[in-house]
Amino acid sequence: MQFKQHTNLDNQHAFLSPSKYHWVNYDIEKLDLVFGKWQSQIRGIRLHEFACTAIRLGIKLPNTKQTLNQYVNDAIGFRMKTEQVLYYSENCFGTADAIDFRKDLLRIHDLKTGNTTASITQLEIYAALFCLEYHYKPKDIKTELRLYQSNNIIVNNYEIDPELPETIETVMEKIILFDKRIDEIKCEEL
Repeated sequence: MQFKQHTNLDNQHAFLSPSKYHWVNYDIEKLDLVFGKWQSQIRGIRLHEFACTAIRLGIKLPNTKQTLNQYVNDAIGFRMKTEQVLYYSENCFGTADAIDFRKDLLRIHDLKTGNTTASITQLEIYAALFCLEYHYKPKDIKTELRLYQSNNIIVNNYEIDPELPETIETVMEKIILFDKRIDEIKCEEL
């Protein structure tokens, strides 16, 4: 048998995929709901790609309260790098939407395009990863975290939350502890 090649579909996933077989049990209403969420995720990915391109090219958007516009314009204004991987180990790494470190001030911004309420904890983890990778102590730098969602900006920094360095330090300790434990488990499995 000579199977057909579908190279244009490499690394892509169909909504009605055999590996995500639960759709077989959906009715039309459930299909509408789940497919709508899936489309929102794809839209979010495209908005992130657009924002990244606009920031890298320095193209500001109209000065409005729209989440995307605020995020892009702030990242350009602060001369931030987009889509930066922060790495501790193969067990713990992540990609910050926008980041900058200059004059002992760490800025991390995150764009949320969905309706699910986001948590600043994600940005605290990015800050912990930054400190681990680049060997900074949270108490020795200033940190500002911004979460852009639903036409609002949630800000947390060293002035609003004086305990932020301790929070980041606690996350760093947990990363180190959990990373070590995961490596132990991997070794036990061999």
